[in-house]
This record gives sequence, C-alpha cells and structure tokens, in this order.
Amino acid sequence: MFNAKSLLDTLTGGQGAKGLSDKAKGAWNNQSALGKGAIAGGLLGVLLTGGGRRLIGTGLKVGGAAVIGGLAYKAYDDWKNGKDPQAAVGELPSPEGTAFLPADDAAANDLAQRLVQAMVAAAKADGHVTPDERAHIDEALGRMGLENEAAALLRAELDAPLDVRRIAGLARSPEEAAEIYAASLLVVDEQSLEEKGYLAMLAAALNLDDGLVRHLHAKAASLG
Repeated sequence: MFNAKSLLDTLTGGQGAKGLSDKAKGAWNNQSALGKGAIAGGLLGVLLTGGGRRLIGTGLKVGGAAVIGGLAYKAYDDWKNGKDPQAAVGELPSPEGTAFLPADDAAANDLAQRLVQAMVAAAKADGHVTPDERAHIDEALGRMGLENEAAALLRAELDAPLDVRRIAGLARSPEEAAEIYAASLLVVDEQSLEEKGYLAMLAAALNLDDGLVRHLHAKAASLG
C-alpha cells in the first residue's frame, strides 16, 4: 500500500491548505522551477479551476486529512447533538483517534486513499477537464516521482466514468459517509449547476440526513 495520507496532504497543499493555491498559480508557466509539491498543486490547479473551492486559500496549517476529518467530525457531532448548523464553528477539533482519522496507520491510510478518490471524482463533476488539460496532467504525473500505485490511482480516477454510487460505496460507516461528502464539498464550486447536482446525488447515494448535510455545508462555509 502506498502512502495515501501523504498524497492527500500533497494534493491539498502539503501541511497547509493555502499552499494549494500558491502552488497552482503559474504551475504550468514555470515548470523548470517545479518541485514535486508544486507539480501536485498544478495538477489540482487544473482540476479545481473556478471559484468556490474552499480548500484553496484557507491558510489552515494542518494536512488535508486533518482538515477534512475535523470538518466532518465537527459537523457530525453537532448534528448528533441537535445544535444549530449556523452556530459559530470556532476552531475545528482534532479528528485523530476517531472514525474520521483513525489512530491505526493502516486504517488512516486506507481512508485517505478513498478520500483522494472522492475528491478527484468531485473535481471533474462539471466535465471541464479537456484532452489538452489531461495531457498536461499526465505529463506532470510522469515528472512528480510519485509511487507507482499513487500515480495509477490518480490516472484511474481521472479515467473512470463519473458514478456517484461508486463513490458513495467507498464509505464503510455513517461517519465515513459524512467525511466523503465533506471531502467532495470542499472541492466543488456550488455556483456550478452540474457540481451542485453532483453533491445532491452524492448526498442521496450516501443516505445522508438533510440536517447533517446542512451542518456539513455550514462548517465548510466557515473555512472561507
């Protein structure tokens, strides 16, 4: 098994989500200066064009697994306890040691892999990745020095038909269902009708309660 948690952190900006937008800016215009992280930022920079992606520019100083897990953990806990979705969020709790970020390294890595799959699927929900953009992505993947399994995962997800039921099937518990939705929500542009529709279909396929969905959206909005 490759290090999927490291891949997830890299694709969301290393140890700070703000890094993604910094790396994506000009990633294709200055390839001679690109390191592995910058190329990864360029990869998602292509996939995540447009506004509304809350993972970009948040300035959070933690890895992607902790951001996504903390958001889902907070939303799920507040929903279970009947709190108002619009209540002030404050600092996201640490999800470590919970179902949202297992303490066991193998379990955490397995979950991270499934979150990467969900995020890449959501990123292409508007169908805008053109053949030219895909060629750039493939070129970058070849120069990133990723583990073979990691590169194969990304290519396979890019090639896979968009299927919300398949993505929903990645969840193995109600907590993971909330987290997969959170990861997808952080990627999409809710101003896009296609992506908004994708989220609605994903929520239904994950069998998420409407109240929980409202909590997830409210917590995601608090990231900026």
